[in-house]
Amino acid sequence: MEYQVFDTTLRDGGQREGISYSVADKLAVAKLLDEFGVGFIEGGWPGAMPKDTEFFARARTELDLKNAVLVAFGATRKANVDVAADPQVQALLDAETPVVCVVAKSDIRHVERALRTTGDENLAMVRDTVRHLVASGRRAFVDCEHFFDGFRHDPEYTASVVRTAIDAGAERVIMCDTNGGMLPSMITKAITEVVERTGVSADLLGIHCQNDTSCAVANTVAAVEAGVKHFQCTANGYGERPGNADLFATVSNIQLKLGLQVLPDGCLEKATRVSSALAEIANIAPDTHQAYVGAAAFAHKAGLHASAIKVDPLLYNHVDPSVVGNDMRILVTEMAGRASIELKSRELGIDLAGHPDTLSTVTQRVKDLEAGGWSFEAADASFELLVRDELLDGKLARPFSLESYRVQVEHRENGSVVSEATVKVRVRGERVIATAEGNGPVNALDEALRAALTQSYPQLKNFELTDFKVRILEGSHGTNAITRVLLETGDGDRDWTTVGVHENIVEASWVALVDALTYGLAEQS
Repeated sequence: MEYQVFDTTLRDGGQREGISYSVADKLAVAKLLDEFGVGFIEGGWPGAMPKDTEFFARARTELDLKNAVLVAFGATRKANVDVAADPQVQALLDAETPVVCVVAKSDIRHVERALRTTGDENLAMVRDTVRHLVASGRRAFVDCEHFFDGFRHDPEYTASVVRTAIDAGAERVIMCDTNGGMLPSMITKAITEVVERTGVSADLLGIHCQNDTSCAVANTVAAVEAGVKHFQCTANGYGERPGNADLFATVSNIQLKLGLQVLPDGCLEKATRVSSALAEIANIAPDTHQAYVGAAAFAHKAGLHASAIKVDPLLYNHVDPSVVGNDMRILVTEMAGRASIELKSRELGIDLAGHPDTLSTVTQRVKDLEAGGWSFEAADASFELLVRDELLDGKLARPFSLESYRVQVEHRENGSVVSEATVKVRVRGERVIATAEGNGPVNALDEALRAALTQSYPQLKNFELTDFKVRILEGSHGTNAITRVLLETGDGDRDWTTVGVHENIVEASWVALVDALTYGLAEQS
């Protein structure tokens, strides 16, 4: 592959606040990155981090990579130390990876103030380390830390680090925007000047951008446009501070917008699935508004958009969502027109094209309900029930009907708080009464309703309330405010979301709960 996609999720990405990969996690991440088709996976810093040392040892027997090679990361030899005697350099060789990436100081201020050595000794550290790695049969990459800040301050010294690394045998010298302060035009200008000053071809350079200006992806793309063919990223942009260049946005931009093949055939379409899987391993909720792979990346709300999409989806999508494994979604809100409703219904498997009266009625009902605080854009199950009910003239089959429910909350002398709910429902013509306790009124209602229905619908045992969101709507105040409740329910195979709105939070929850069970049972019948 002409272009080198270098992923550093397991090293730089792991520095994000809240991420702590176990060795098992790191192995799982590496498998997914390899499946996505990256060329290099930087696994960590052996010798300095015991967990990383273990990762490389286990990787030799537990990983069977098809597209990527593992990279061990470390530093150049210490100042005034023989490279062959430096234990940290030896640990890099002991990792037995085909590629080693070492970080080097390229800003003379950092050399003198942080390393407390001379510029000449720093160059010798780079030269000795690269030569030692190459002589040991390794491909050597050099990360020039604080490259752009150093080049601005003393361009000749920073250029000398590049020349030294290349002359010593480094395969790539990576320009790092360590502080993340660059803009695309600055990146382009610097690369042009570096090539002119050093005589090193741009395709021997690499780029590594932090996201402190929200320009990491743009800066990386600018570097590639300037001739760089090695770029470093992290999955979902993970990394310290605001993070790094997002692997999925960067690769998608370069391959789809610049027309440059950077991944093996068939890999880009895995982007959305791999992004989500990596978020799960990191235990971080996926960013729904992430470019290309986010759930909202191709979601359309405005009715005007939907009218055009109905004619040609690409009129309002910058690429076909399927090329990155994503889907277009139509959001149903008060902004929805007939086209939005029709497209959303079709997405849910209901064709309203032949039912113009129903389409008009549903469109108006959505607008009226949304004006009263309802929101269907995140509650597909409730929207589908509404549409199906209109198609059947209000005669949608319901698994039960409510006679009444009662909820009471008891604060006991020992400080415990217990909720108890009693429901009276009619199920298949029979009156059923059930009572249950819960850790809150909604939980108690859920338990009581399940108890009343389980004998008739044993599949309810598989239903689980997985998320419960409450929002006090704008424009309503105090304890009499209007409340919107979103419930997410799952059965192990799929998840669905329902909505309820009422002045009373318990009633809002009840409405959403009834929709959740109704939808789930209808789908299984």
